[in-house]
Amino acid sequence: MLEEIELEAWVRQHGAAQPPLAKSYVVRIDDQSYKVHDPLITGTQLLDEASKRPVDEYLIFQLVHGGQLEEIRLDETVDLRAPGVERFITWRSDRSFRFVVDGRRFEWGAPVITGLKLKQLAGVDPATYGLWQEVRQAEDRPISDSECVDLQASGVERFFTGKKTTTEG
Repeated sequence: MLEEIELEAWVRQHGAAQPPLAKSYVVRIDDQSYKVHDPLITGTQLLDEASKRPVDEYLIFQLVHGGQLEEIRLDETVDLRAPGVERFITWRSDRSFRFVVDGRRFEWGAPVITGLKLKQLAGVDPATYGLWQEVRQAEDRPISDSECVDLQASGVERFFTGKKTTTEG
């Protein structure tokens, strides 16, 4: 049994291989490293480890393959030895928001998101791709990188990316 496994480093070195048993595991929560001793940990325990209190006022998301976020319930158990479980993001919020970018559904813990973050989640080059918000029965709305989009409207907000085009004159 290993003494400690830093999970992000393990994934970089070994890919999707399951980490072995260890006495402790290092995970990232909001860009801070935390050492935990039990590989089976709940959302509440992760929030508590990161000193996010009271825990019921926070949301915790796991960053999964492809840059997507998956919300973890407070009572939900996460196995840190499962491939791809090494980074978590928290928000102080009472609800999560869902949206779709290029046909892929995402969850988010804040009521607003920037155009740049949407492009990053979509996995496109922000310099060469544009972003648009789908608008029913109207022209789709371009979203700039610095623009904040409100996700609180009823229904799921839908966005799509496309190569920026230029016309030579």
